[in-house]
Order: sequence, then structure tokens, then C-alpha cells
Amino acid sequence: MKKLLLICTTCAAPSLALAEGQIEVLSWGGAYTQSQVDAFNIPFEAETGIKVNMVDVDNPATPLMAQVKANNVTSDLASVGFSDATRLCDEGALIEIDPADLLPAPDGTPAADDFLEGALSDCFVATDVYSTIVAYDESRFPDNPPRTLADFFDVEAFPGKRGLLKEPRFNLEMALMADGVPAAEVYDLLSTPEGLDRAFAKLDTIKDHAIFWEAGAQPPQLLADGEVVMSQAYNGRIFNATVDEGKPFKIIWDGQIFEVEGWVIPVGAPNLDQAMDYLKFSTSAESLARASMQISYGPPRQSSAPLVGNYKDTDIPMPPNLPTSPENMGNALGFDNDFWVDHLSQLNERFAAWLAS
Repeated sequence: MKKLLLICTTCAAPSLALAEGQIEVLSWGGAYTQSQVDAFNIPFEAETGIKVNMVDVDNPATPLMAQVKANNVTSDLASVGFSDATRLCDEGALIEIDPADLLPAPDGTPAADDFLEGALSDCFVATDVYSTIVAYDESRFPDNPPRTLADFFDVEAFPGKRGLLKEPRFNLEMALMADGVPAAEVYDLLSTPEGLDRAFAKLDTIKDHAIFWEAGAQPPQLLADGEVVMSQAYNGRIFNATVDEGKPFKIIWDGQIFEVEGWVIPVGAPNLDQAMDYLKFSTSAESLARASMQISYGPPRQSSAPLVGNYKDTDIPMPPNLPTSPENMGNALGFDNDFWVDHLSQLNERFAAWLAS
């Protein structure tokens, strides 16, 4: 696939710069959509003349599947999580995307060798890496701040309430890592009765100190209101609360659990060629680096990392605030969608029973 071309009024051969039309993109809304507008849409429209119409929904996978089932596809791309992309692809709702068609790295490295492991699949191209982390209010620990995931579970050395997600996912993984299990061994151990017992036993140690949350906006608010001193949270929410609202929050990257989300194209996309042009443009190393300067999600391409600068128009460097920065990945765990597809129903029941006990 040729690289995107700059506008050239004298070129005889057709190019993306001379394309016309419009595409519809399903996304998540808020700061996330705005980061895509700034990093992808504005330069893409200037480059190609193709208008990008963003439609924000709670979970783009849901209306996308409905469109395909109704044989009335109006959207050309959607931003979805990896697990939804896998499910939709298995159900035949998405077109397959050949990594060889994606733009290479600036040094010519093929995209397939440049994207991080797990960032590409048959029907999916990642655009960002985000994580579930532990954050704390540094004003509550002025002399001896927590530094590790184990500290989150140590209510004697670090007293106070903890915010926990009200479901087994992330809790079981973090419990084992806090109990000394290396990230690489977590899911193998969770696949055994002994591993599950060990995870729930670790959760028992903070159950009486826990406040459970269900929506991503809750942890920063719980911290700000003083209801908890530490909480599991999504890294982007904590970054925004710290930078945009001046909250005294800090992230513990030890034991972070990272995930990817990215683009899929539905079968029957009305503007397939333009959608592919947009997908290729927005997943270039340069575009993904621009996105990571708009929101604190890491780029899924290795070649993007050295291109990431400061947050928007500030003097705040973004690399230390990204899940993918080397200093933040020392004990990171990649979320295993396959494990949870196989075990979620069973573990939801056990977690509910644990909550009620």
C-alpha cells in the first residue's frame, strides 16, 4: 500500500489527496473521541478531503452488530475493545484486515513487526493501550507513599478504605500479583482451583476495607471525596483528574493490567475504500503518537514511542504517563480475553457469593 500523499494539483495519477466523500465512525465519546478528532480526523480530512463523521455511543460494538444483523450498515468503522472485535469477527460481522496493507514504520519496518504483541488480529488493528491501575491520594501518605501493588493490600502500613471494581476481572489478577505471583504466571494459576482459592484469600484481607465501584468515573470521585485513600481505576481517568483538575493523585504502575482497543470495519461498510484509507492513516506511527499526546493511552506501535511529546499544548511530557512506557511495564499484565470468555460466568457467581458472605 502506498503511503498517503500530500495534495498535488499537478499530479496526473489519482491519489488519496484527491479523494472525496464521507465516512461514519462509531466511537466512545468524551475525551476519547476528541483525541481521535485532533490526532486522526483533522489531519486526515486535510490530507484527503474525506469528511469524518463521528457518532458517539456507549459501546460501539452493540450498534455495529445490530447494523450487520439488520443488513442495514451505515457505519464504516468502529472503535471497539479486543474482546468485542474477536467476537464480532468470529460471528462474521467484520472484514479481515491484512497487516501487509498497513503503513510501515518510519524506518520501513513492516507494520506486523512494529505493532505490539496482541495489537493485531484477523479483523482488528489497535489504536491505543490503556490499563487498570491502582491510584492513591498522595496527601494521605505524605511521608511514606505506597509504591507497589502489595501496598494496596497492606491496610496496616497504609490504613484507609480501598476502592475495588465490583466484579472478578482485574481483582483476581491483582490479588495474585500482590501475593507475589509473577505477571507471566497469573492466568495459568487462575486456571487452577488452588490459584482461585489463593486469589480470593488475598481479597479477604481487604474486603472489610473495600468500597466497590462499577463506573469508571467513580474512583476519582471516591478519592476526591476522601471515601477511599487508594483505588483501582482506569489510568486515563486518574491522569485527567490530576492534570485537568489538579487532584493530588498518583498512579502505582506496578501490577497494571493493560488492554487494547482499536478499529474494525463491518461487513457491508458503505464506504469501504475510504474507510481503509482512514484506518491506514490513523494507525501510522505518527498518527498514533499524536493520539498519545491527546490522551494518556499508549501507542500500540513500537516506532510511535520516540515520537510522543508533551500533553496537548502544555509542558507536561506524556511518556511517563503512558501504560506502554518501559518504566511502567516492569510488572505489567496483559488482560487475557480468552481466559475470561471461558471463565467469566463461573467466576461471576463465585465473586457474587464472596461479596455476600
